[in-house]
Amino acid sequence: MSSKDVILGRVRAALRDAPAPGEVPREYRRTFPGADLDLLVDRLVDYRASVRRVAEDTVAPTAAEIAGGTIVVPQGLPPAWRPADVLVDDGLAPDRIAAAAAVLTAAAVAVAETGTIVLDASPDQGRRIITLLPDVHIVVLRPGQVVASVPEALARLDPARPLTWISGPSATSDIELNRVEGVHGPRHLHVLLLDG
Repeated sequence: MSSKDVILGRVRAALRDAPAPGEVPREYRRTFPGADLDLLVDRLVDYRASVRRVAEDTVAPTAAEIAGGTIVVPQGLPPAWRPADVLVDDGLAPDRIAAAAAVLTAAAVAVAETGTIVLDASPDQGRRIITLLPDVHIVVLRPGQVVASVPEALARLDPARPLTWISGPSATSDIELNRVEGVHGPRHLHVLLLDG
């Protein structure tokens, strides 16, 4: 008998005479207003992200201007979005990714109410590691990818895929509530929201 079996046996014995658990209410909101792009922008800015509304044909020069150096891109990123001289992630070593000035990706969905962007490791978003090591993350977002609420976002996502939920730059606070950015990921988040 393993330690796990011993522990679970004790838990079961302790719960033997406990009443059956009550039913959990599942009356979640089922209808939502249309996604509000202005609300998404407000939430992102509140999280200290930078947001620009751009035309699709200006993604590459805008990303190059923001990065100011080498940009890592996933293999499936549309070629028209890629600035010149990008590093395409074909299994790049972590030190090469970390040395890049920025990473440029697409997104799976964004939630207006929470200002959250979700990546699902699709070919235009790439491996999670490329979105964690560079200090700057530039995300291209189409208006049709923006939904109002988290339940709507979950309905669009495949739970079997690796999901990365981003609400502003990486940040943490210590016991004194001193905010430190960039500890667990990019210190700067730039969102390029496409027109139309």
